[in-house]
Amino acid sequence: MRAAGRAALAACALALGGCGYFSWFKGADEKPMPLAEIRATVTPRVAWSASVGRAGGFKFFPRLEAGRVFTAAADGTVTVLDAESGRQAARFDAGRKLSSGAGGQGESIIVGTIKGEVAAYDLAGKSLWVANVGGEVLAPVVVAGATAVVRTADGRIFALGLADGKRRWVYQRPTPALLLRAETAVLVTPTNVVAGYPGGKLIALDLDDGKLTWEVTVSLPRGSTELERVADVSGLPVIDGGRICAGAFQGKVACFDIAGGNTLWTRDLSTATGLALDDKSAYVTDDQDNVHALDRDTGASRWKQDKLLRRRVTAPVVVDGKVVVGDSLGWLHVLAKDDGAFLGRIGVDGGAVHALVPTGNALLVQTAGGTVSLVRF
Repeated sequence: MRAAGRAALAACALALGGCGYFSWFKGADEKPMPLAEIRATVTPRVAWSASVGRAGGFKFFPRLEAGRVFTAAADGTVTVLDAESGRQAARFDAGRKLSSGAGGQGESIIVGTIKGEVAAYDLAGKSLWVANVGGEVLAPVVVAGATAVVRTADGRIFALGLADGKRRWVYQRPTPALLLRAETAVLVTPTNVVAGYPGGKLIALDLDDGKLTWEVTVSLPRGSTELERVADVSGLPVIDGGRICAGAFQGKVACFDIAGGNTLWTRDLSTATGLALDDKSAYVTDDQDNVHALDRDTGASRWKQDKLLRRRVTAPVVVDGKVVVGDSLGWLHVLAKDDGAFLGRIGVDGGAVHALVPTGNALLVQTAGGTVSLVRF
């Protein structure tokens, strides 16, 4: 982050007595790096595309389940698409402005608002229940069994009954004066809720009662000012086998042994987007938009792709044996797993790419402009 960005955030904290939380900042004077010429060996193609409503300054993530794609938009539009063809299966107006979606399970669709409402609907748009959690809901609601797990922008985690929306438990902890205003979801397993927190902390809560199961430190805050000491674990953690990996803004990327909580490795690398794992590597986008491959077992660098600077690159995903990232100008970039070289690229709708959801050998993409596409490679 450049000095101008730090100064702007510091001014915000002073002027408002602590902004509470802020969006990840990149200087407005920093132009995206132009696209490099490449020799494409992979030709991505859009199998289908559908307009589902604009994001309106928020980030919406599609849910893929049982051959259907569930989506939401800022104006309250909820759309269900056939995953194979993109044909519309259902569409309705939720009757409220939305800031997150679309969570749920089976025939239910759960969305959130900046007013702290969590609302569930059936496919016909009938309201099933509404719960108030008292804080902005920016991240998708995650369902496990009969429980819907909601995280608010101020870091509280709520467990609600999937059938009735009634509160089962709530977890909260002290937070610093400044924290990233991010769409940080939780990772839910059959027994635990895993979440990242300011101060470089990664925790697990018991899904049944919300009690703290374990806590590890991804990265310790560093610096003399509150701004310099922001070290939020803001991307979604990843579990694979017996390990869990996560990254912190202005901090480190680290992997831990789930059973004992022992640190397997750490690497100095700042990220606000999360990471992906395969059998050899951990893939991560840093806060300067470099894409890295780190050795899965040691954290050592395998490669670094540095030709996407200032393009606001998403977290990587692995699909069809390739690494894919999106950027703020509507492009998908396909990278080789072994050396990070560009294999191909495709433009989607010109809006910022917000969500990438692998499905088999294809990828679901949702953009700020309100387009959901299925891209094949």
